[in-house]
Amino acid sequence: MSKRIKNIAVTIWFLTFIIGFFAANVVLPDAEFSRSERRRLAAVPAFTWERLLSGDLFEDFDKYSVDQFIFRDFFRGVKAFAGYNLFGRLDYNGIYLMDGSIIKIEYPLNEQAVLNAAKKFNDIYKQYLSGMDVYYSVIPDKNYFAAQKNGYLSMDYKRMVELLQKGIEDINYIDIFDCLSLEDYYRTDIHWSQDRIIDVAGRLLEGMGNPYRPCETQFEAQKLYPFFGSYYGQAAIRVSPDDLTFLTNDLLEQAIVYDFETRSESKVYMPDKFNGMDPYDVFLSGAKALLTVTNPKAASDRELIIFRDSFGSSIAPLLLEGYSRITLVDLRYMATSLLGEYIDFSENTDVLFLYNTIIINNSYMLK
Repeated sequence: MSKRIKNIAVTIWFLTFIIGFFAANVVLPDAEFSRSERRRLAAVPAFTWERLLSGDLFEDFDKYSVDQFIFRDFFRGVKAFAGYNLFGRLDYNGIYLMDGSIIKIEYPLNEQAVLNAAKKFNDIYKQYLSGMDVYYSVIPDKNYFAAQKNGYLSMDYKRMVELLQKGIEDINYIDIFDCLSLEDYYRTDIHWSQDRIIDVAGRLLEGMGNPYRPCETQFEAQKLYPFFGSYYGQAAIRVSPDDLTFLTNDLLEQAIVYDFETRSESKVYMPDKFNGMDPYDVFLSGAKALLTVTNPKAASDRELIIFRDSFGSSIAPLLLEGYSRITLVDLRYMATSLLGEYIDFSENTDVLFLYNTIIINNSYMLK
């Protein structure tokens, strides 16, 4: 075969490849969500002359074309693999691997956000909780356990706790840092695994003066597989999936969950949501502004209110036997000014502010 024929063949192959990819991107329907990244993908931007002249149209189209590119996850994986294995990068878009666990770098400490969190807790206390038994606790993110000893950046967690302790008034701190290790978290996800935090639940109950102590023998572990957590898609590399484990018993199977937004009742665990956009929604149906979980076998009328993020969904069931009812409030979706309209702040109620360090460091999302 002559050199000229080879060049023609290569050119035809290259043009076929380019045109084929272009045609596939045009013909194939756009995806609405990315399950691997747990987010909504960009849609075709609307055309207006104003957006064209300002340049916003081109910027939005660039985001759209990147989001909807055919085999996007494959190419993301190739890029991540090359970054880690060929170019020796320690992290990929702030994500790194340690002992098979995917970890996100959380840095730096935002002291103003921490102080804002302290102010938010104080404001709620003064408006609704004065005279009640009120506590707060901080859940460390995975970076706390792995960053410094492996040369990665991390926020100053000790300073965060110090700022909270100095800034929060009349609310008792419950330290759970020493109850946790990296192994207590899912390898592919941000969250802790429920079967590994029974001791954390015990520490919180002890700190709130509740005599109930959960133990492993009280529960039956149910596993759902494969669980690809939120960090799996962000890392864009292949690692073994987790088992999503939830602990149940007769009490939890009979407990009634009420969703104030939908005005509907459900169960503590919703295994049918495992195959949805976020498998972690198995716990209390996922992100909800306001829920109550009622204990049908309560030995007392003592109640608990938890101001929480998504971590609260998996630990609340472990606390339920110690209370007649647990109310879960997510201030990312519910304004503080509305609390008095939906919640009865009675004297026989404990209150717990339970947030992970990432939320504390970005506390302006709390309404």
